[in-house]
Amino acid sequence: MPKIRTIYRGGSRFYLHPEIRDLAHPGVTSIIGMLPKQNFLSPWNARMTAELAVDSIDFISSMAERDREGAVQYLKGAARRYTKIRADIGSEAHDIFERLIRGEEVYSVRADLAPYLRHFREFMEAVNPELVRAEDVAWSDTYGYAGSFDVILYVWLDEKGNPTPDRSGTRYLVMADWKTSKATYPDVALQLAAYQRADFIIDPEGKREPMPEFDGAFVLHITDETWSFKPVVTDDDVFEEFLRLRGTFDWDRDLSRRVIGKPIAKAAGGKIVTGTQRRA
Repeated sequence: MPKIRTIYRGGSRFYLHPEIRDLAHPGVTSIIGMLPKQNFLSPWNARMTAELAVDSIDFISSMAERDREGAVQYLKGAARRYTKIRADIGSEAHDIFERLIRGEEVYSVRADLAPYLRHFREFMEAVNPELVRAEDVAWSDTYGYAGSFDVILYVWLDEKGNPTPDRSGTRYLVMADWKTSKATYPDVALQLAAYQRADFIIDPEGKREPMPEFDGAFVLHITDETWSFKPVVTDDDVFEEFLRLRGTFDWDRDLSRRVIGKPIAKAAGGKIVTGTQRRA
């Protein structure tokens, strides 16, 4: 079976069917992107711009004297540049996590990544999970979506739900996600619920197998300061919310663009032309 490829259309990621030409499913994260944008983003963007201006006032002033528009664009890009830096660190941290969970030893990393390496090792020691799958594609023909999940693990928990690193507790099969953001957000539940209910897993070589039944879901939240391993609810109510967003995605990318027809009457040249004027 051919490998999975992805493309971007209109800012959204689509997974191409490995065998059926012209069949593409939107990515899980693109679907979740249909959620209303948090109202804190505008104040945060404004604060990032203001802090850059205040902290670099002499530099900004000098730049503005030479190129006012360049200075404006530089300030406007403050939040975007910060977001990209954080995203790059997150991607590199995910690479470290995958190497470690696969049993590869990572001896040294850049200074800004060292806390993530240390905290993931602490997680491995405290939970002692067993890797089942990592970085494969969850594919749903039933509902029309796909996405790359972080990891499927076995974890051993006691009667209170706490990990038993000696593996003396009950073994559970769980879907898990790594997060390196400032906080953990509820939409991770939508993400994990979608992955769990996909029809198939497709590996990097294109091999396909049914998605297994899971006992639960977790998010491993790692920052440069701390880490935590938290259970996530992925029940039918959560999945129903994801499916509503799936419908919203189709509305936004397709149906909404077809509901307004061409005018059957309109002003001529922007002015109303009366019958008397036409006969004159």
